[in-house]
Amino acid sequence: MFTGIITAVGRIAEISDLGASSEHGKQLLIEAPAGYLDDVGLGDSIAINGACMTAVTIDAPAGRFAIDISAESLARTSGLDRSGPVNLEKALRANDRLGGHIVSGHVDGVGTVLRFEPVGESWLLRILVPAALARYLAYKGSITVNGVSLTVNEVEDAEQGCAISINLIPHTVQNTALHALAQGTQVNLEIDMIARYVERMLSVDPAISK
Repeated sequence: MFTGIITAVGRIAEISDLGASSEHGKQLLIEAPAGYLDDVGLGDSIAINGACMTAVTIDAPAGRFAIDISAESLARTSGLDRSGPVNLEKALRANDRLGGHIVSGHVDGVGTVLRFEPVGESWLLRILVPAALARYLAYKGSITVNGVSLTVNEVEDAEQGCAISINLIPHTVQNTALHALAQGTQVNLEIDMIARYVERMLSVDPAISK
């Protein structure tokens, strides 16, 4: 489990094939800030741009760790198949503050950035969300974008999905990899877990569940 509060910005430094066919995944070598991996052990979970992954090798003194990502995960996420900056969050501990919202690290869909521009002292981020996720989004509800817990300020439904608007304060832009977004960039999205269960409870026929 995670909170959507980014604890570091890392970088995918190397990408290696895990096999010769398209059915094989990749191994990513990720660079992290100095000291970030001091309390991380083999098998620990780390969210990479919002996707929960397992550390399969760790070189804490060098600030590097590796993850294996399957072809299935690569097909359902964005930004994990190329080098560049990524948001990192270690798994939530039982005694940690829940600073964002409850995040599973399971990407529900990929959205597309429609606008990312400064407005006053903040930044406006507008994202086109797939139609299948539209029913889970609401004004002042939570959504995770590339692993960052954010608040939805506007929802506009359309045939191809829905467009959501998010206000980013300078601190968020400066301390996450969201600063690298641009129009057309694809982003990993995770809907609010509570919304997921509410939708399920409302959709099941009570007569069937008895």
